[in-house]
Amino acid sequence: MGEKVVAGSFDLSDRGRYREKLQKCLAGLERLLAEKRFDRPKNLMGLEIELNLAGADGLPRMLNGQVLERIASRDFQTELAMFNLEVNIAPHRLGGRVFDGLAEELRTSLAYADRKAGEVDAGILMIGILPTLGRDDLVSSNLSEVDRYALLNDQIVAARGEDFRLDIDGVEHLRCTSRSIVPEAACTSVQLHLQVTPGRFADVWNAAQVASAAQIAVGANSPFLFGHELWRESRPPLFLQATDTRPPELQAQGVRPRTWFGERWVSSAYELFEENLRYFPALLPICDDEDPLEVLDAGGVPRLAELVLHNGTVYRWNRPVYDIADGVPHLRVENRVLPAGPTITDVIANAAFYYGLVRALAEEARPVWTRLPFTAAEANFDAACRYGIDARFVWPRRGRYGGVGEIDAVTLVREELLPMASAGLDAWGIEPADRDFYLGVIEERCRRRVNGASWQAATFHRALERGMDREAALAATTRRYGELMHAGEPVHTWPVGVPSAVALG
Repeated sequence: MGEKVVAGSFDLSDRGRYREKLQKCLAGLERLLAEKRFDRPKNLMGLEIELNLAGADGLPRMLNGQVLERIASRDFQTELAMFNLEVNIAPHRLGGRVFDGLAEELRTSLAYADRKAGEVDAGILMIGILPTLGRDDLVSSNLSEVDRYALLNDQIVAARGEDFRLDIDGVEHLRCTSRSIVPEAACTSVQLHLQVTPGRFADVWNAAQVASAAQIAVGANSPFLFGHELWRESRPPLFLQATDTRPPELQAQGVRPRTWFGERWVSSAYELFEENLRYFPALLPICDDEDPLEVLDAGGVPRLAELVLHNGTVYRWNRPVYDIADGVPHLRVENRVLPAGPTITDVIANAAFYYGLVRALAEEARPVWTRLPFTAAEANFDAACRYGIDARFVWPRRGRYGGVGEIDAVTLVREELLPMASAGLDAWGIEPADRDFYLGVIEERCRRRVNGASWQAATFHRALERGMDREAALAATTRRYGELMHAGEPVHTWPVGVPSAVALG
């Protein structure tokens, strides 16, 4: 949720100065691109996972400060609410046994974090939305004790000018209001980074947009919020509504939301940063003392601090990232589509599918985005969020007549996208055994029509059938999920239902 910023409030002139500075940053980015100052290809990927803290009863624990103090590692940091943490994995080069290496690194890190959380009667849970969260958990008093979160909350609330309305119509219909952005903290995600050259950026970003629907279909893991069964992946509508600076009148005018899929295919990274300036007012108009154009004139590399900060307050599902490493600027695509969990094996399988598929899609002779309207890609993403593994997509037809037609998501993934992902992983130089193992996890989810969301929903309904009330069924489902998550077998192997010992808590 943005950079580490410290400020109290902003006066009327701050936004004007910030807008001018953003324009300078954008001009600086344009010069960097024109002068080809960016890093050479390195095939680097990165991974971040947002985590929940829950007790043995399955309920959230507002203890991230105490847990982080015990973990005492820079790899772990706060997230928006006191029941959230984030773990960051250092960049790795795509190739060889990278996925097995990542899995082992995550197992070690999360086991250590879980032990430390246990010292305060909490545990680590990787899940898209914690099913046991109640409305009383997601209030301003449970914001993490970090200045930037309170400041960001204040600015979004001020921009909106009224309570946030949550209205998500899924299996059941949730309607409620919030006086803060804290409900967004329910959304815990996996972020997949891929460093790309400017010349490849547009193809990779477009490919990531195309891949997003399939990622959600096979990876959905967030079916519950506030005791309601909603969409199979409820994070996107929740994130949209919980951070929406637009009152209903501005929505009716077609003003764009800050959380969005986008509106078109792009031909350069510059277009996305320029859209950010053109469409979205600053939330945190904090000016850096650097003049990016003077830095460029002197032969240096500008931080573009305002551009970076502003970009962090526009919540694209595939976000462009400008960064500097060892004095050299680079671009990344940050894929923010996936929910956390269910297991480390599932997370790495999702990552392998994404990196392989994006590589193959980006290198096609006739890319999908030249044959698929952007509105269809957006509709596919929406369908995947609503229906998960049972979604149907619009997709370009094979053969001489072309056009688009409807297809089951699992059929598309098994028959077309998994072979593409396999070829993409080969192009990255991934070890064949790792390629086959992790893509095999995706194949089995499709074959059995199971993902984290479908397992949660089926187990919850099984608990209801045993006579539990909703609250008890959600808690029992969460406890059982935690047991199976820590056991580590991928979600497609999990038995549905709650054993008696778990049901009793």
